[in-house]
Amino acid sequence: MALDTDTFNMLLETVSRFVTERLIPREVEVVETNAIPADVIAEMKELGLFGLSIAEEHGGLELSMEEEVQVVFELGRASPAFRSVAGTNIGIGSQSIVIAGTLEQKQKYLPALASGDLIGSFALTEPDAGSDAMALRTSARKDGDHYVLNGTKRYITNAPSAGLFSVMARTAPERKSNSISCFLVEAGTPGIKLGLPDKKMGQRGALTCDVVFEDCRVPASALLGNEEGNGFRTAMKVLDKGRLHIAALCVGIADRLIKESVAYAKDRKQFGQPIAEFQLVQAMLADSEADTYAARCMILDAAARRDLGENTTKVAACAKMFASEMVGRVADRAVQIFGGAGYMAEYPVERFYRDVRLFRIFEGTTQIQQLVIARELLKAAD
Repeated sequence: MALDTDTFNMLLETVSRFVTERLIPREVEVVETNAIPADVIAEMKELGLFGLSIAEEHGGLELSMEEEVQVVFELGRASPAFRSVAGTNIGIGSQSIVIAGTLEQKQKYLPALASGDLIGSFALTEPDAGSDAMALRTSARKDGDHYVLNGTKRYITNAPSAGLFSVMARTAPERKSNSISCFLVEAGTPGIKLGLPDKKMGQRGALTCDVVFEDCRVPASALLGNEEGNGFRTAMKVLDKGRLHIAALCVGIADRLIKESVAYAKDRKQFGQPIAEFQLVQAMLADSEADTYAARCMILDAAARRDLGENTTKVAACAKMFASEMVGRVADRAVQIFGGAGYMAEYPVERFYRDVRLFRIFEGTTQIQQLVIARELLKAAD
């Protein structure tokens, strides 16, 4: 359900001001501490940023997809760790419940996820199951009125701070989509162990770690939708939506990189004039702007189609693939425009250059997006 135009524009202006005045000035602090400051998280809660996609009846803002990506365009102008702290609640940490949860599960968890008092985490990836999600080995064995979970999940976003895990686990041995179920497992349940936070190339402040389940007993009521076999299908639906969200984040970061590049090019002088006057520098700026504009148009179109109820599997994959590759090109050009300074940690383009590399990998690699797009094209031709 979309907000009325005036209300949404007020929200967008508030978020934009919040990013400029509160988030961007704290970026260095996040890098140094590898954490989002508690006061910033509190402000994000007050703005409703944890509940953008959750229904009003459960305390969220219930934005349409088109509205959500516009908010993410703004959030993307700051270090991605800021968006990440709320991102799982907006997307993969809540949407399995939104899509397939029972009324009781929605009432129990969605209000706390929408307020940010509960952090959700999506536990799909495993040491031997990344792009091949069907290969996951984590098992859930029925034992009376409980299930017993065993297995290891890897690179799980926000796991160190999560209060609720949406865990994909195998309830049947066959390699079929209906062999995988989803369980809502609360942190602190006996049998859950967290690994140390991962040391990553970039995205400091956005924490990930292993989540290990050793004879972890959960009540049968933890089964998403009270239905076995819906986990894989639900995960794919969640990722369809998440891909548009990540694509929008890439556009926001590209906008920031272009702004930084333009400002530096106008200030930096070589051969007696600003480097912004050199045509080859202008060409890099122009290419980055055109790339970003193309990605923005793709995302807004795909989001509008989703809001109309269309199947957006193909266009969401197109948008995620293009936008994540695009922001890599924009970051590379930004470093090139900055020259030697672009390789130095004192400038944000060095940090963003490392941060954006992840977007071509998570929530479906570029190669997986290619397969999805090709598969949808071939299906349509039958």
